[in-house]
Amino acid sequence: MQRRSFLGASAAIIGTPALVQAQPAAWPTRGSIRLVAQFPPGGLVDTIARLMAPSLSQALGQTVLIENRAGAGGVIGTDFVAKAPADGYTLLVSHASVHVFSTATLPSLPFDPIADFTHMGLLVEAPNVLLVKASSPFRTLEQYVTAARTQPVRFGSSGIGSAPHLLGAMLSGEANAPNLDHVPYRGSAPALQDLMGEQIESLIDPVTTNVQMLKDGSLRCLGISTAQRLPALATIPTFAEQGFPRLTSAQWLGLSAPKNLPQPIVERLTALIPQILARPELAVRFEDLQTMPPAAPVLGTAFTDRIKAEINEWTGVARRYSISAA
Repeated sequence: MQRRSFLGASAAIIGTPALVQAQPAAWPTRGSIRLVAQFPPGGLVDTIARLMAPSLSQALGQTVLIENRAGAGGVIGTDFVAKAPADGYTLLVSHASVHVFSTATLPSLPFDPIADFTHMGLLVEAPNVLLVKASSPFRTLEQYVTAARTQPVRFGSSGIGSAPHLLGAMLSGEANAPNLDHVPYRGSAPALQDLMGEQIESLIDPVTTNVQMLKDGSLRCLGISTAQRLPALATIPTFAEQGFPRLTSAQWLGLSAPKNLPQPIVERLTALIPQILARPELAVRFEDLQTMPPAAPVLGTAFTDRIKAEINEWTGVARRYSISAA
């Protein structure tokens, strides 16, 4: 478990009146607020948590600590928050990897992804990409799936039951490419290492941690799971425009808390989300990572409804392709 403290904020933040709000009498008045990241330092969740924490700290007038509680594919940290006191001093950077994909592929979880949480809003969305090494003979998605119809072609993912695993299974089924073989890893980093070492032919992974290697030419992307091309990566075609419209999805990160969070705290945090996401310096970082806030805020009930809908959708996919993370 690791902690990093974010105290105060820069002069730029202090000079932003939109984030300065009068404090309610009851909260926060004691100690620090912990923002739990259920994956290790350096990954997507930790990165977004570190970007959000200073602005939350300044807006709330209270120290915000990032607390990494990794393990069991994010289940341990998520369960910790589910069972924490609903007093506003424990928050979670919730993640589709746990709230949707673990729910869809595990026979049981120690928490209910809806009933045990107060879901306040979606923060950012990270599309997935199909990557090959720059020297790969596969230059297009068509070449890739054509090969996988007659010979083994391996794709790595961050684990069994992960979003990349399910996307790969969908691609295999819809492209009639039965030899597209899944190779699970304990995270994206070892999978990328094996891709570069040519132990696997391809990798499906969030774009966030691969942007620089795409830009410097180390990796080639055969498809991205956005509805339209990303302006910063305009040469990368979407899966949809290549004949696979169902491969349109993103791994979201949100702000959540234990169930029964007092309504004044819920309202305050929910109102802060679009304000913080609109900060110019954060917009630059999100652009760098190609991990963006939604075009229109997804808050409160709308966020909860989206989680419910995605659980139903991906549970169906997991059953269709007999995918279980148990």
